[in-house]
Amino acid sequence: MDMDLAYANGAFIAGAADYPPKWQAEAAAFRAQLGPRAQLGLAYGPGARQAFDLFLPETPPRGCVTFIHGGYWMAFDRSLWSHFAAGVLARGWACAMPSYTLAPEARIAAMTAEMGAALAAIGAQVPGPQVVTGHSAGGHLSARMGCADLAVPGLVRVVPISPLSDLDQIAQTKMQEKLHLDAAEIAAESPARLALRAGVQAHVWVGGQERPSFLWQARLLSEAWSCDWTVSPGKHHFDVIDALQDANSPLVDILVGGL
Repeated sequence: MDMDLAYANGAFIAGAADYPPKWQAEAAAFRAQLGPRAQLGLAYGPGARQAFDLFLPETPPRGCVTFIHGGYWMAFDRSLWSHFAAGVLARGWACAMPSYTLAPEARIAAMTAEMGAALAAIGAQVPGPQVVTGHSAGGHLSARMGCADLAVPGLVRVVPISPLSDLDQIAQTKMQEKLHLDAAEIAAESPARLALRAGVQAHVWVGGQERPSFLWQARLLSEAWSCDWTVSPGKHHFDVIDALQDANSPLVDILVGGL
């Protein structure tokens, strides 16, 4: 099996190259629209990328949903995704979006530690229940936040979207040239090999038109954690997150419904 082909998302999505500039433009417009309710560049550590943006609803927030971006741990930052906060903001929740140090400058274990520090800072900024979601590599990091070896204050729910839940296959791709995964890190940083923390709810979300490898990764995590998973019909790896913009979407309801 060609693992590079198995994890090549853009090669199987029409107009794939158009998505990042589209996200960037829509995110900038959303931040401008929010005005002072968009608090940008809040530090959670001393590093250049150790900062988060916080978007506030019109009323006192019921809690905070944190969205962790993807990019195979090697690309992007928080600035492309701001508009995906719209759904939870409309439900009265704050939304935080952190950046983190990318590979090869940081190992995946260090990114996990950074996200733990970010969530501690976010929780101090926004009281109440904390929900963590993320997409692709961010889905992996959001799942890590729910693992039993970590204790994230206030965390009640994780919703990994198209997560990479077992890193063994990733180490068999050309990405390994930057990620430098070894057996110990694969074991320690693969959520599907770790227990879900007691008291934390989980639901895995994935697009029905994603690469088979991502459907496998999503199901693997749902089986390991004995939690529900949803296959969103007709959605590929880049548009599976669109539902985050709709307050009435099933995905937003999974994030904050009942809390």
